Amino acid sequence: MDPEQRIRASFAKQGLMATLGATLGSVAPGAVEIVLLPGPAVSQQHGFVHAGAVSAIADSAAGYAALSLMPAGSGVLTTEFKINLLAPATGDRIIARGRVVKSGRTLTLALAEVFAERAGQERLIALLTATLMSITGREGIED
Repeated sequence: MDPEQRIRASFAKQGLMATLGATLGSVAPGAVEIVLLPGPAVSQQHGFVHAGAVSAIADSAAGYAALSLMPAGSGVLTTEFKINLLAPATGDRIIARGRVVKSGRTLTLALAEVFAERAGQERLIALLTATLMSITGREGIED
């Protein structure tokens, strides 16, 4: 299975992404996009998309970007992330674009920029940096 198919198959198994209504956008080596449509199910008390939902799509975008460069048969786990929330998450779509900064044998450094799109214009609303670990030989990891 090629890396894009592997990522799309893995994403389809993610219960949280399905619960949030997030969808997988573009997938390329070292770069993955996840899109979330704002709505009541992912909002907080002021009507903005909840920071937990923003963090979840950013973490997954960074993780899948890392996985796209890992060997077949590997899985990925986040070992650490930091997110800066720069502006309220409001708009027509929330888009997390993950990309690899440095890929290693065991650890990968990635980041995700999260944008709020309104009327075709994007505004940066969050920045996540993550350290991700390649795992093998664990139940639930397949090509």
